[in-house]
This record gives sequence, structure tokens and C-alpha cells, in this order.
Amino acid sequence: MEEELCLVDSATTNTILRGITLDLGLFYQFDQDKSIIGYTDAGYLSDPHNARSQTCFVFLHGGTAISWKSSKQTLVATSTNHSEIIALYEASRECVWLRRMINHIQHSCDIGSITKPTIIYEDNSACIAQMNAGYIKSNITKHIAPKLFYPHELQKNGEIEILQTKSCDNLADLFTKSLPTSLFQKYVFGIGMRRLKDLQALGGVNL
Repeated sequence: MEEELCLVDSATTNTILRGITLDLGLFYQFDQDKSIIGYTDAGYLSDPHNARSQTCFVFLHGGTAISWKSSKQTLVATSTNHSEIIALYEASRECVWLRRMINHIQHSCDIGSITKPTIIYEDNSACIAQMNAGYIKSNITKHIAPKLFYPHELQKNGEIEILQTKSCDNLADLFTKSLPTSLFQKYVFGIGMRRLKDLQALGGVNL
């Protein structure tokens, strides 16, 4: 009986999903600011059975998402702060790759390169303070691998700038938890998703 309840007709599922997402997609505007902006967050002990937290980040280029991730962390985080440091570390690695890829494309097309640091928004104030200070071995941080302070080096070298944002404005929350409808819609709009019918109503898109 239990197995029967778990079986769902794939055609029905696809029809439902098409009805939800057919008219919604990422909209890349030609005349938007082309700077990269990142948001990162962590879901502490999102998998309590295996004592694993969750890393989430999203990067926008010209106001629309070009890279995002939501995955279980491979390390056991001992606190919310520890999980946020891991998430910021993984986001900063993605940021370096994105900057180099975009620089390569722009250089190949002779349209300049990225000169300003990429802003990464984080909502955990303790994590930001630790990244500004760098790795300092203490009773609070002695269990945290020094490599996780890689964002501090990137910030010191002018590649990234870590800024604090309110939790209600952190777009990475879209990938960490269930959200109220109003907040979910705000984040969906924030990462550049638009409905085709709304764009057509504004005269911006022609079929």
C-alpha cells in the first residue's frame, strides 16, 4: 500500500510542472548593469539525521542569476557561524571562477575586464567580522580549518567585498528553506525571474 502511494504518474507530474513553470523564466536585459553580485547563506543542520548543514549561494550578472547552488555540506558544522563560514568559502570559490571566465570573454571581445571587487552579501555578522579579521587561532576558531578563511585573502586582494545584508533581503534564502508566499515571490523577482505575459504587457518581448 505504501509503495502504491509513492508512485506518481510521470505524465501527470510533467503536466503539473509545465503549468507552474511554463510562463516563468530568467530574463536577461541588454541594458542592465553588468556587475556581478553574490548572495550566500547556510541552513544549519538542515539534515539533522546526518548532522549536515546546507550551503546556498546565488550570483547575479546584470540583475539576473547566472550561477546558483544548494547542496549539503561535506563537513560537520559545529555552529551556525561555522556553517556560514563554509558557505561563504564555497561561494567565494565560485566567484573567483566566474570573474575569471567573464574576464576571459570580455578580454577576447576587447570590451574591457572586471576591475572592481565583486560584492558578496552575507547576513551573519559574526562571519563577516571574522572574514575581515582573518584567521586568528582561538578557542572559538581553533576547530575551523584555516583554508575556510580564503575569502579573507580574496577581500584583501580586492577581488571580493563581503557586505552584510538583512536576512529578509538575502536572495540565497530562496534555496535554504520554505518561505512565505510574499517573500518567495520577492526572491524569485530578485534573481531576475519574470513571467512572459508580464513582459509582453510592458511591450518588452515579442513572440
